[in-house]
Amino acid sequence: MRTLLTHLALLAALILTGCGRAPLQEQQAFVFGTRVEVLVAGGDAEQGRQAIAAVLREFDRLHRDFHAWQASELTALNSAIFSGRPQTVSDELAAFIREAQQLAARGDHLFDPGIGRLIALWGFQSDEFAARLPATDDLAAWRKAAPSIADLQIDGNIVTSRNRQVALDFGGYLKGVALDRAARLLREQGVRNALINIGGNVMALGNKSGQPWRIGIQHPRQPGPLATVKLADGEAIGTSGDYQRYFELDGQRYPHLLDPRSAQPAAHTQAVTVLIPATPDAGTRSDALSKPIFIAGRNAWRDIARKLDTALVLRVDADGSIQITEALRQRLEFVGKPGAIEIVP
Repeated sequence: MRTLLTHLALLAALILTGCGRAPLQEQQAFVFGTRVEVLVAGGDAEQGRQAIAAVLREFDRLHRDFHAWQASELTALNSAIFSGRPQTVSDELAAFIREAQQLAARGDHLFDPGIGRLIALWGFQSDEFAARLPATDDLAAWRKAAPSIADLQIDGNIVTSRNRQVALDFGGYLKGVALDRAARLLREQGVRNALINIGGNVMALGNKSGQPWRIGIQHPRQPGPLATVKLADGEAIGTSGDYQRYFELDGQRYPHLLDPRSAQPAAHTQAVTVLIPATPDAGTRSDALSKPIFIAGRNAWRDIARKLDTALVLRVDADGSIQITEALRQRLEFVGKPGAIEIVP
């Protein structure tokens, strides 16, 4: 059984970027079920340390307040939905639901935070995964109920649901939200050059010693990077992979990326990386948009990417072959011999 692989490629890239003239302030923590890192380049050292501490406090708050299976505002809402009761939620949670509904609809609900009960059936609402398949009858019942975040209705701050089987899990969304929060907090405290890494979802602010931050994209089957890319100010990059949260049983890999249409893990893709241009919600989009592209599969991912207005995409198929959009190919530097590459418009 595997739980979480360290992003060695990213770490190597960060070490390389740290060898320039500007002093680096760096702190790490374990939040959102993964390791997070915040680096600040240049400026006043104490100011950098205080800014990083503020970011890590916000990460910890988001993790606690919107945890999917430990007591939180989110679990209280899920309990109310299951009981058929209206629930008054905070302004923040109401905004999250509205935004996630819009993102889910744009991606044909292949990314849907309303499938928390399916995630639990597969055992992924846990820090450790048991190598065990859900009961066939339980999966059939879930498919029949077909819960979705679209079933939620919001009137002001009051949330109700047409479907009691809806359970929210923001695991595929909240890391991106946290990136955007971190960027805002750092800028508010006068930090202009920083790199924020949440388990491989990365946002760049400014630069390092006048040069763009360069990060590595993890190879899904080998230690080290598949490729590297330079990030401009405000750009974010996110990767969804079958190598981070998964278990193996009888020689088959079962990743946490679940297809709501089949109620099964998506087995046709090893990894998808998206690079999002600088916008106020670049972090959120880098996290949420890689999921529907991953789940769509070899023949449909490009159409979904177009619907999501995502032009910079790298996809690694289950057989290890690579598909990459021309726009991202111009930005990447592959490491070694990556194998078969198909460039798509």
